Amino acid sequence: QSSRAPATSVSAESCIPAGLRLGPVPGIFKLGKYLSDRREPGPKKKVFFFSYVVPPVFQVRMVRGELVDEAGSSALEWIGLIRAARNSQEQTLEAVADLPGGQIFYRALRDVQPGEELTVWYSNPLAQWFDIPVTATPTHDEKGEERYICWYCWRTFKYPNSLKAHVHFHCALSHGRPFLHHDH
Repeated sequence: QSSRAPATSVSAESCIPAGLRLGPVPGIFKLGKYLSDRREPGPKKKVFFFSYVVPPVFQVRMVRGELVDEAGSSALEWIGLIRAARNSQEQTLEAVADLPGGQIFYRALRDVQPGEELTVWYSNPLAQWFDIPVTATPTHDEKGEERYICWYCWRTFKYPNSLKAHVHFHCALSHGRPFLHHDH
């Protein structure tokens, strides 16, 4: 997610069990920097979780219980391609760190089913560490649809995480100030 080219989507080819940790995430961590309310179609990458029972349908090799892509590449080579989740309903992974300022990993929130896209957002402690808003309260527009409004510049978003990313990375009026909670 380091460019504005169409985002690659990463999906599970086999079931990924709840609690599985991927990583560490390499490079500078800027989850959500290029998050948008829209999903641009882009290339797709499938990843496999190898356990000791691998269905014969997949022509893959066993790799010590780690998640690899269809070419056998380890998570370190494609983990940065996982899209930021726009909301908690589409989120399958959360970004976590064992210590503040420590290495960041992605953890499966639930069993991820074959064909499901992997999407990630900050755990609450990690969001607080990076000064990312943890909550966003919706309002309703004239059609009754939920919208999220930036409390600094009044820009409107369809999804809560799009608002949170905007406040942290892009809102010219919020820079230099800690975020305000939705009730201010």
